[in-house]
Amino acid sequence: MLEMDDKVKIFKALGHETRFKIFKNIFTGSYACSVDNTKPQDDIIAQATCVTSIADQFDFALPTISRHLKELKDAGIITMTKHKNKIYIEPNIETIKEIAECFTTLVKEHESGVIYQFDNTKEAI
Repeated sequence: MLEMDDKVKIFKALGHETRFKIFKNIFTGSYACSVDNTKPQDDIIAQATCVTSIADQFDFALPTISRHLKELKDAGIITMTKHKNKIYIEPNIETIKEIAECFTTLVKEHESGVIYQFDNTKEAI
């Protein structure tokens, strides 16, 4: 379960426009790597994207994109796996599901009339 600090780190990472765009494209699969289809592929290559594919979509140098990716990785919403001479990136689905559940819970509590006090206790209205 994500702690409050973890959630804040995720929102801070996604609070930067470039990182949000990178994450959105990683999550929706908008990037593709050129993979040699004549060789056997393991699961990571079949569904992941590579750093150079991401960098090609922005007017930033590769080190800048790498720093943005590090922020997303440190926040726990993407994973990075090195395979031969490339680094492949995937969304961390479990963490994303947990963040989504946070919003679902907030909406349900809002609709049912639960309010939060400043001391984080709940009170029904």
